[in-house]
Amino acid sequence: MLLRIILFAILNFGALGIGSIFTSKGVDSSWYEQLIKAPWTPPGWFFGVAWTTIMICFTIYMAYAWSAVANRKNLLILFGIQWVLNVGWNPVFFHFQQFELGLVVISLLTILIGIFFFNYWSDVKHKSWLVMPYLLWLCVATSLNAYIVLYN
Repeated sequence: MLLRIILFAILNFGALGIGSIFTSKGVDSSWYEQLIKAPWTPPGWFFGVAWTTIMICFTIYMAYAWSAVANRKNLLILFGIQWVLNVGWNPVFFHFQQFELGLVVISLLTILIGIFFFNYWSDVKHKSWLVMPYLLWLCVATSLNAYIVLYN
């Protein structure tokens, strides 16, 4: 179990690291500062706290799911798609400044995390609640992205 936790931690926090390359440059840019953002946009420091918590929980969830789910191939495919969408949103939104495509990416990621929660509930049981911080945050993040699409 410890080895699986370490492996998924490397993958999950690696995704955050790659994404932060685009996010850190984008958040500090005058382009981002000039955007009309949702009134419920949290302060910048909150994003780091939220994503760290989310990835700790998702890492533990994936380690348990790996041992509980019969069809690991499908689990791994969904995890891979999740990883690509998670990493991919940052350059789409911040580097290429494509709000609408960013909304599509984050919406797909939100749906996919919902699939993890509901599809694997029978296998992972109460440990599925470890996915809930991810799902809740993505709902907020999707609303933030949608607001930017609507008002910019």
